Amino acid sequence: MILDILILLSWLSVTALVLLLLSLELQLGRAPRLPAPDQADWRTTVRSLRVVVPVYNEELNITGCLSALFSALPEDLPVEVVVANDGSTDATASLAELQCQRLAGASAHGRVLSVGPRPADERWCGKNWPATVASSQPWPDGDPSGQWLLFLDADVTLLPGSVAAALAEATLSSADLLSLAPRLECGCLAEWLVQPIVAALLGLGFPIRSSNDPADATAFAAGPFMLFRRSAYEAVGGHRAVAGEVVEDLALARLIKGSGLKLRYLLGVDWVNLRMYRSFAALWEGWTKNWFLGLDRSVIKAAGSVGVVLLLFAIPWVAALSAGLAWALSLDQAASLTMAALAGVALVFAVRLWSTWRFATPLKYWWLSWLGAALIAAIVPASVWKTMTGRGWTWRGRSLA
Repeated sequence: MILDILILLSWLSVTALVLLLLSLELQLGRAPRLPAPDQADWRTTVRSLRVVVPVYNEELNITGCLSALFSALPEDLPVEVVVANDGSTDATASLAELQCQRLAGASAHGRVLSVGPRPADERWCGKNWPATVASSQPWPDGDPSGQWLLFLDADVTLLPGSVAAALAEATLSSADLLSLAPRLECGCLAEWLVQPIVAALLGLGFPIRSSNDPADATAFAAGPFMLFRRSAYEAVGGHRAVAGEVVEDLALARLIKGSGLKLRYLLGVDWVNLRMYRSFAALWEGWTKNWFLGLDRSVIKAAGSVGVVLLLFAIPWVAALSAGLAWALSLDQAASLTMAALAGVALVFAVRLWSTWRFATPLKYWWLSWLGAALIAAIVPASVWKTMTGRGWTWRGRSLA
């Protein structure tokens, strides 16, 4: 009886994996990417750019982030880089100061801004406060026409030409918010277990084509790279309007689209790299912070996400192990279970192979997908508990409750 159920689950997993592969190709493989700028017409309408990098204890990331950023800035465009220091207690501020002094050029300059304490009688989450303070600093020219705001996370590494490409696309498409989905980089084992699965789920859960369709209510943006037309940003109230939101990028995207402004969301994997977490502890804190919120605080969706992840990435391995035991015990269902298990494992490999083909993701640790699924199955209920109770709901040690 148990093996019969497992065989059924295994073939369901095979079917789901086939559908996943087809959906990934349709939704992500053929999704619009940020193209290289083939003309410089954007320079006639873009007058200046302010890049805001909110930071809190980012000493491991800030040097690489700023070095890549200054190398990616267009020449002859007035650019102000503002590193908005949100009370860092490590060497973030001093390292940022050093980089700004060393990398500043003729048309670009950078500075570190201490944003001060948050208003005691208001709820401000995450980077919303430093982003608000930095974006509200006086501009050289008060006229917002032709002025753009780029919000960049400190764990982002830009490739040369990325900023020009983003500005060109934003002006060509008349976008009010252009956001780029970055390439997820993995270093530690925890990242290799979880991030490839998360990338696939995000691509399906927030379809890029739907986000770009003005007639569709779907709205999504990637917080690591958000380029706003300054007038549009101020029209929707900016980060101040979403001060209490933990997942502020999603909230801002919905504000932009809900206000009748134009949202443009593209794959930026050829231009933007993102290393989100450098340890298991950081990954656990980060995803338990965001997961439940990303599912609109729906317990049903949260439970469903666990079921989907286990069905796709754990069941084939459970079936493979069970098939070995079935052969050892000479059970009648051994052959049927083996066929289902082999098909499932092959498709798990095919999913990662597809990611390698489309996004140059290494195949590293693909055979540990079952462990990644188990880790996500633990992350989800922890996220529900933290978000609903506020207990242990933190980011970099700061309470979000």
